[in-house]
Amino acid sequence: MVDKVNDRRIIAGMTEDRLAEIRRFNRAFARWLGQYDEHYSRTDYSPAEARVLYELSAAGHGNAAALARAMAVDPAYLSRMLQRFVASGLVAITPSAEDKRRNELALTAEGARALASIDDAADGTIAELIGPLSDAGKTELLAAMRTILRLLDHGDDRAAIILRPHRVGDVAHVAARQAMLYAEEFGWDGSYEGLAAEIGGKFLQEFDPLTDACWIAERDGRIVGSVFVVDAGNGTAQLRLLYVEPEARGLGVGRLLVDQVVRFARDRRYRKIRLWTQSELVAARKLYAAAGFTLVESKPHHSFGKDLVGEYWELPL
Repeated sequence: MVDKVNDRRIIAGMTEDRLAEIRRFNRAFARWLGQYDEHYSRTDYSPAEARVLYELSAAGHGNAAALARAMAVDPAYLSRMLQRFVASGLVAITPSAEDKRRNELALTAEGARALASIDDAADGTIAELIGPLSDAGKTELLAAMRTILRLLDHGDDRAAIILRPHRVGDVAHVAARQAMLYAEEFGWDGSYEGLAAEIGGKFLQEFDPLTDACWIAERDGRIVGSVFVVDAGNGTAQLRLLYVEPEARGLGVGRLLVDQVVRFARDRRYRKIRLWTQSELVAARKLYAAAGFTLVESKPHHSFGKDLVGEYWELPL
């Protein structure tokens, strides 16, 4: 869609300035990585030829039609490239076991060695590019790259979710992020951050790996959720500070975290799990109900600058 707003073109919600900035970045990034060079990273192969070898290596084998679709290139152009690779001994052609009308393509040992040399050259190019940066600069660059991948890569994000124990700095991060999200989504004031920080501080001071645990959900190096479990006494485990970042909602992160608490509590021979939540935290309440928790008590209260209904949920083990 193209429209005129204040004499500036708008294309799919993007102004000309934004589109131009993205194009400048694309050109600069391609130049930095040698995508405009006749030979990729100073090897004997063009960028397109290097990508063909990468694709064949990643797939293990394949046919020309499928390879052309995966690379979004003209089949005739790809065919000429493959003919050169076959002639130079980098690619082997064998009849398909499933369809005799098709041929299968695969890298030869010589092709694998060529790809290894391309990998080494590409690594060298990247090392030269980012080598002058400080450690802080490298960290900032990698974080920006992860952000780009997170925003633009629409693949299966579930496989990228990992759960890990807490590390130094995680608990403070969780308290701050929960406070910010609850302020944005429910209008809670800063007193919730005080409570979350208090809970987190007590967890760290009294942490016993035999009875307590924390799991941090991570995707592409970013924290996207957390949950804590602590010993509440009398055979009761208490679930605390469950949250999921908006970007990760719908990916099953909350369920993974709650299930982890339940498994831990059973392994540690707790008799039940108890938690305190608020009636307006609808998504969390659905998670608890799906995991088998039941509402055992509710009580109105005024906290975090709002009139709320606090709820206690329990799960017998």
